[in-house]
Amino acid sequence: MSDRPAERLPFFVYGTLRPGEANHAWALRGRTAAERPALIHGALLYDGPGYPYAVQGPADAVVHGHVITPAEGAYDEVLAVLDRLEGYTPGAPGNDYDRVVCEAVLPDGGTVRAWVYLAAEPLAGRLRAAGTPVPGGDWLATGRRAAGPVGPGVAANEGRAFAATAQEGA
Repeated sequence: MSDRPAERLPFFVYGTLRPGEANHAWALRGRTAAERPALIHGALLYDGPGYPYAVQGPADAVVHGHVITPAEGAYDEVLAVLDRLEGYTPGAPGNDYDRVVCEAVLPDGGTVRAWVYLAAEPLAGRLRAAGTPVPGGDWLATGRRAAGPVGPGVAANEGRAFAATAQEGA
């Protein structure tokens, strides 16, 4: 199975990858052509260990974030960095996240198809059963901030090395 998606869509991000946040600083800064506020319907946001998880939810549920469009020539690099950060390997069992297509709604009411990383089962089931929902679906509104690189693909003791490797284009 190919590790490249069939479509080169922008990415909907809702936590530490949003502009001004810890993972955006090293993973996306200088690699984007556009960063626009947006939201998605049909997903719920849960607080995680230093970062949030979005899971599929009822149609009226909403998650706030940004649509990030990679710069010309940076798509493959951004995809690889985000997949690694999210601990996502296409087709692999046991991923913490699944990369799926969503319809993001822009402030002007327009929509754009984008990739989003949603918690995969069984993690999503555990979050629904015992997780802490983020009120209003906006992680930044909670005042939480990550101090450095965090995510399923980043162990606490390797965060700085991971960020440096990602910046070098690995």
